[in-house]
Amino acid sequence: MIDSIASYIEWKSRTKNGSNDASTATAPSRPDSELGEQRTGFTKVFRWPVPAEQTAQPTTVEVVGSFSDWHRVPLAYDKPTRTWIATLNSIPGNHTHRYVILVDGKPTYDKTCDGLAAPQSPAEARWQIETPRGPRVMLLFAQTK
Repeated sequence: MIDSIASYIEWKSRTKNGSNDASTATAPSRPDSELGEQRTGFTKVFRWPVPAEQTAQPTTVEVVGSFSDWHRVPLAYDKPTRTWIATLNSIPGNHTHRYVILVDGKPTYDKTCDGLAAPQSPAEARWQIETPRGPRVMLLFAQTK
């Protein structure tokens, strides 16, 4: 990346100084690492800790969302931390996804979500949670660098 920037600056200074002949003025090239496919997906770790006041252990915890075409993805239980965890790879990036955490099949609020939104499709409405402001689903801002 630095070589690419240096090459561009050198090229730009040559064209400003009037030495813009075909033998010296070349467009900056991108490094080989940047020539490949741009990264468009990312990995997200979903965690749902069992609330301290909850004594009964849930049987299943799952996540459903636009990144899984609203199919259930199970979370695994980590006994020492009392947390349910799932790592999802290749989530499409540069997109806002909608999702819900299901605890024993019932939609549950995720404290780590990026925000809430009103359901916009039948799939979202199926998994919505009730809030004081009406039905909502969680948001995940999927940014890639």
